[in-house]
Amino acid sequence: MEAVIGLLLMLLRVSHGVETCDGRQDGAQCYGTLGGTVVLQLMDSASEIFRYQLLKNTTIILSGTKNQIVSNLTENKFSFTPSDGTFRINNLSWTDGGEYTLEIFDSNGKRSEQRTLHLIIRAPVSSVLLVSECLSQGEMRVSCSSEGGDSPQYSWTLDGHTLTDAQLLSGKNESNNITLKQDVSGQLVCSVRNNVSSVSKKEKISTCGFIFINCTINMTHISQWVLEANNTLCIEPATTPTMITDTVSVPSSDVPWYISECKLTLLQWIY
Repeated sequence: MEAVIGLLLMLLRVSHGVETCDGRQDGAQCYGTLGGTVVLQLMDSASEIFRYQLLKNTTIILSGTKNQIVSNLTENKFSFTPSDGTFRINNLSWTDGGEYTLEIFDSNGKRSEQRTLHLIIRAPVSSVLLVSECLSQGEMRVSCSSEGGDSPQYSWTLDGHTLTDAQLLSGKNESNNITLKQDVSGQLVCSVRNNVSSVSKKEKISTCGFIFINCTINMTHISQWVLEANNTLCIEPATTPTMITDTVSVPSSDVPWYISECKLTLLQWIY
């Protein structure tokens, strides 16, 4: 029987909109999904308890003895299984949140034990929107947001690994807005979760077309990110032709008689 109960609880835990919580310890904090179902483990079994009652704030919503359930208000809303001590609340609303108190009495009518638990209702996170844009220096700003969901928490992975500070220009792995460095690319995933739900969105990102240059031109050192398509820095200038002028004296015997001496200019183009 215990194995069957354990399997049932495990199935309830993974079913959509059903949460389970162990309320056998005083001060337990439990979470339920708005519109869903929560199963509270109040005790191991009610079969050996002489009398018990469960209060929501000051209202008794369940009372019984080891032989029978005396009162179980709004049965469509609540149900109790004495054999495994689980109390089920269906169609959760905001008003179901609050403090629940279990009181146990002995055969003399004396209260022998009292435990409280606090139930918190959360709206689940739904679809996730991932928006990316390139900045002026080649960085990429990425924003992650979700519809609905109370107290969402964010986390990021790149190619299956948690984003590191070496990949982030600004923001943290737990924030919903981050800025990636210029050389970061791959499968980016933003995950959004709260206590009752989790959803994620992935996007293949590439660099913004920037390259890092590092050179010295005309005694000036250049080290920066530039857009590759418009880059004119760190490019060696094309070699230009050089004209060399040479003057040669020619003897008068080798030229007509009317030129005693001439100077020939030889132009040589050297590439």
